[in-house]
Formats: sequence, structure tokens, C-alpha cells
Amino acid sequence: MTIQLSDKPLLEWAGDSLAIGLFEDAVELTGELATLDQKFSGVLKELIAEEEFKGKANSTIFSRVNPGSPVRKLILVGLGKPDALQLDTLRRAAAAVARVGKKQKSKVLGFSFPLWNNDPAASAQAIAEGIELALYQDIRFKSEPEEKGSQIETVDLLGFGGQEAAITRANQIVSGVNLARQLVAAPANAVTPLTLAETAQAIANDYGLQVEILEREDCEKLGMGAFLGVSQGSELPPKFIHLTYKPEGTPKKKLAIIGKGVTFDSGGLNIKGAGSGIETMKMDMGGAAATLGAAKAIAQIKPDVEVHFISAVAENMISGHAMHPGDILTASNGKTIEVNNTDAEGRLTLADALVYADKLGLNAIVDLATLTGANVIALGDDIAGLYTPDDAVASQIEKAAETSGEKIWRMPMEEKYFEGLKSGIADMKNTGPRPGGAITAALFLKQFVKETPWAHLDIAGPVWTDKENGYNGAGATGYGVRTLVDWVLGSGE
Repeated sequence: MTIQLSDKPLLEWAGDSLAIGLFEDAVELTGELATLDQKFSGVLKELIAEEEFKGKANSTIFSRVNPGSPVRKLILVGLGKPDALQLDTLRRAAAAVARVGKKQKSKVLGFSFPLWNNDPAASAQAIAEGIELALYQDIRFKSEPEEKGSQIETVDLLGFGGQEAAITRANQIVSGVNLARQLVAAPANAVTPLTLAETAQAIANDYGLQVEILEREDCEKLGMGAFLGVSQGSELPPKFIHLTYKPEGTPKKKLAIIGKGVTFDSGGLNIKGAGSGIETMKMDMGGAAATLGAAKAIAQIKPDVEVHFISAVAENMISGHAMHPGDILTASNGKTIEVNNTDAEGRLTLADALVYADKLGLNAIVDLATLTGANVIALGDDIAGLYTPDDAVASQIEKAAETSGEKIWRMPMEEKYFEGLKSGIADMKNTGPRPGGAITAALFLKQFVKETPWAHLDIAGPVWTDKENGYNGAGATGYGVRTLVDWVLGSGE
């Protein structure tokens, strides 16, 4: 599929389906739309009346146009209230249209949408992202495709002349999102620690990044006892991934993105029981997937910011070598951890990754992880939790999330809750009381960042969706990639 810009006036465009965005309670046809309605013998006005179309956000209706018309079908999509128009409104409306266009077997699809904030570049990028994200399909593990009908081949964006760079930017970002989707969706026998290391190596080779893969022996020399404790129950060796993007010249800032990379989480000896969702634990490397997806996108965009992409990758498995409940691990900063639950393993891998990143002389670190069910209980399936003691970093991430359309809510870092993590025989335990479990998890991570401004994103909810949701079909969402990319780009401004 090709998304391209068309200089043709709305009244002269020809193709299979023409999509028009209309605001809520403002669906009266005036000006160019009234002329278009006359051209199509009143089909627009008739369609709006018959379907009682009100223009509510993401609502769609469509109709065939009279035979012989240069446009075969019209698609109307609601944009909600004009004063509530956001970039994500355009993104979601474009996704809704793309799905209708696909079902209607439209090979050539035209879009006539308004601008957000008089910004054609941002608007064109959001529309292109919505189309591409909605039409994504993952059929790698099917013996033959389910859909054999015609597909959308060309999308024309009307009225966005000169915004080729915006379409390119959308393609670059979506390529990263789709990589993350593929990694999260793949089963644990297809994506292993070795697979993620090979993916990082491929990104480095394709886009000229530096890459270092630390093996078990390297991690032992660095004293990564927390990370290695998690990995010791698996027959598959751990991999510590460090990808680095460096711009030409002096970078404006130096940042790190750290992703939790547990490719399968059995729970360890505190094994996940019936109803625990153990069959979904291929998703527990969603943070690492987003990190690698962001690396792929940023390597193509080439901002003037240095970025380190880091993940301590392992399986959490059961064997005679697995760590026991009650074991004490020593992280690479010397802090000791009493393991009172082997199923709280992600924070152990992140601990050593944070210590490693903290020594790189960075301006900021963001980690993201499918860390706690408690965050899902607090914020539901669609919203990530943002945990940080740093207001400046929090503001940057919130702004990036708003632009990208990924939902985030800042949560409290209640320091007194750390009391629940205190151990009688070690510096801390790896889990605290049930109440505030996502907060205590963030407070645990905070112990491993000494110098660098830091934020933690708990993405346990939005990394996956069970049903079609906005521009995401059911399955892996690639959550986090767009926010991370926007955060990096904003840091270079």
C-alpha cells in the first residue's frame, strides 16, 4: 500500500472510495461539500439523513454513488466536536475509514480531512499513522491467509501537498511499532533471548547503530546478580542488549530507553497457577519489544540526540537451577535483595539494567515494562502508569504521549510505602504488601538509579488488546514506541 499526497481538488478526485471527515453537529453541507453533493445527485445529504449521522467521533457510514460516477463509494467519518479535535482524533478517524475501505474492497481510497491546529505536517503524519496501524496484519503463523480479496493499494491525502516528509516520518514510526507488535505476538518458542539479540544486531547492521551483546560471563563480571538470578532456571542463556544510536556531531542530549525483556515468565518456583494468564506470558517482553521498535524508528529518523537502547533479556523458568523463594541476590550496585516471590522477576532484570545505564552519563532514563497486575487494576487495560520523582521528565513523557495518542497517567511515588519492601536479612525484598503493588514496584526500581533523572512506565495493560481498539486490531499493540520516539524527538528541540 502506498500513501501519497494528491493536489487534485476534492471535486475532481476519482477513485474507489472517497472519505470525508465531518464534525459533530456540523454536518450541514455547505461550500465545496454542497457542490460535491450536487455532483453526486444528492447522495451525501440523503445518506446523512437516512443514517441519522451526527458526526460523533469515529462513527462511519458509507454509500454507493450513482453508476458512472468517478467515485464508486462515499465514506463519512465523524470527528467529534470541533473544539475537541486532537491529533489522535484524526489518527483514529483515519483508522476507522481504512477498515471500512478495506471491507468495501476499495483499491484506491481518498481522504478529505481538516487540519489539526493549522498544522498540515502533524495532521498528515497522524492520518498516515492511523491508516497504516489499522491495516496491519500478522499472518506469519498461519498456513494460508484468511483474507484473499482485494486490498487497499493507494491512499490519496487531499489538500496536504508538500507534506512528503510527514508521510515518511509516519512510515518510519509505524515500522518500529510493527516490529514491536511482531515481537510481542510471537510465541516464546519463536522469540527467545537469542532472537531478541539477533533482532538488535539486525537493526544495528541495517541502520548503522553500535551494538554490544553481553553474555552470561560478561554479566557475571559486572556483578549483575539480580538479572542472572532470574535467568538461571532456563536452559536458554541470557542476553544483555545495548544498542546505541549516535548522531553526527555533538548530541543535544543523551538518553536511555530500557525495556523489560522476559521472553517467557512461568513465575519460577512461585509458578503461575490456573487463571493466572500463564499462556499469555510471551508478552512479558513488551518493554524490550518497544525499545527495539523505538530503536528501529529513531535510527531512520536520525535526531540529534544520542540514545541507548538497553534490555536484560532472559526467561523465567523452573528447573533444578531456578532461584528459590528466600534466596538473596546481589545487584550490580551492591544492594542485596531477598526474593520473597520468584514471580516478581521483571524488576530484578531491570535493576541491573538501570545500574548499567546510570553509569553512562545520561540526561534521562525511561524504562518500560509489563511489570504489575496492580497497575492494570488501578488504570485498566488501556492506560500505562507513569512513575517518577522528576517533574520535568514526567512533563516530557506526558506531552509525548498526548501527541502520540498513547494513554498515560502519572501515579504517586509514595516513599513511605517502601517500608513494605524492607527485609530483615537483606537490603530489601522484591515484593511488598498487596495494596499499592505498582507503586512499591516503582519504588524498588528507584533504588537502582543514583544520578540520572528517571521515569518508569508500567505497560502491563495496553501492551495487548483482546478486541479491535482504535487503530489496533486484536493482539499486540506495539504500545510505547510512538511515545518513546516523540520523547526523543522532543528532547532534541
